[in-house]
Amino acid sequence: MSCINMTLSIHREGYKFIGIGLLVSFIFLLFCQALFWISLIMTLGITIFFRNPRRAVPKDENLITSPADGLVCNISYEEPPAELELGTEKRYRISIFLSIFNVHINRVPMSGKVKKVIYTPGQFIDASVDKSSLCNERNTIVLKTSDNDNSLMAFTQIAGKIARRIVCDVHDGQEIKKGEVFGLIRFGSRNDVWLPVGAVPQVYVGQTTVSGETVLSDISQSDQKPRECVIIQ
Repeated sequence: MSCINMTLSIHREGYKFIGIGLLVSFIFLLFCQALFWISLIMTLGITIFFRNPRRAVPKDENLITSPADGLVCNISYEEPPAELELGTEKRYRISIFLSIFNVHINRVPMSGKVKKVIYTPGQFIDASVDKSSLCNERNTIVLKTSDNDNSLMAFTQIAGKIARRIVCDVHDGQEIKKGEVFGLIRFGSRNDVWLPVGAVPQVYVGQTTVSGETVLSDISQSDQKPRECVIIQ
């Protein structure tokens, strides 16, 4: 499979936290070695949290990839919220929960043009709970993937119980490419993906996803049955 390599780096949102951690560690070094090591270890943890590992992104434009590392916690077939302006026809929604240990960089799941970015204030309940999709603070990107009337899809960054800061780097009318970093959420969150009408999931609840690599759906195989799997403990 032909792929695009993504560069390993630290997201710019992490630099200030890492800098503060190193400064505090240096101050502790002057009078308490134990606190110095504790602070240094915490700074290492912060650095790991903001990591941006290299990813191999499938070039096939029919493939919708995961926007986040995490666990598929819900797959539903329903009418999208009116706020997204996706119409009233039912479509699949795939929800991915990110724990504090996951990579929190969000990547574009499919190439296209941003129709609009919708920020919605809300609560900060546990992001693993399905009602967080409607109740929590969130930021949605509505994407037009082609000139087809059914090409609209959306992906949402949802804040969680600990996460209080959504970072989104795209704007209305912007052309974006699959696999590009478009933002992150600090520190534990959820991502929802509303597939185009007719597209079916190729993942299952309980599956681990890798942003930019795991294929959520293949739009060239629309209107087929969703993939069925048995999870063996």
